[in-house]
Amino acid sequence: MKRPDSLLALFLAFNRLALQGFGGVLPVARHELVEHQQWLSPDEFAELLSIGQVLPGPNVINLALMIGHRFFGLRGAFAALSGMMLIPMVLVLALAAVYGQLASHPLAANALRGMGAVSAGLVVATALKIVPSLRRNPMGRVTALAVAAAATAAVLWLHLPLLAIVLGLGGLGMLLAWRGLDA
Repeated sequence: MKRPDSLLALFLAFNRLALQGFGGVLPVARHELVEHQQWLSPDEFAELLSIGQVLPGPNVINLALMIGHRFFGLRGAFAALSGMMLIPMVLVLALAAVYGQLASHPLAANALRGMGAVSAGLVVATALKIVPSLRRNPMGRVTALAVAAAATAAVLWLHLPLLAIVLGLGGLGMLLAWRGLDA
């Protein structure tokens, strides 16, 4: 695996992925960090994403902080975070002002519905790209898929609170992974 050449390269990479991430940065982040920059292996991405999902705050922000810190310490964490937030924040504020003027227009409402479908598709595609890394999961592929299916069912059909799912199934997953490492 490669590493960023500089703090500027780290900033620019996270800025580029943030500016491409309409409806969700996760699919773009995986492509940029694993396939394009090759700073992470697919397994490392899945592991860091798992940690980022359990921590408070947005997953991709947590991912940026962890990757920045891995390569350049605290300065890298700030560079990656700045890349994720600085220019996108200015753009979102400008777009929010424009949207405030156009929100009641039917074309704007329909455009947002279409973007929602695309966003859902991107999240599903990213999840499917992560599935191969389950082969090397200490729980084993079948158990990992069963825990993932239980989490999906808990969200979609049982409508359980996210905290309960993270604590319950997350705790179970950690226990099963720990047992798999001891075996």
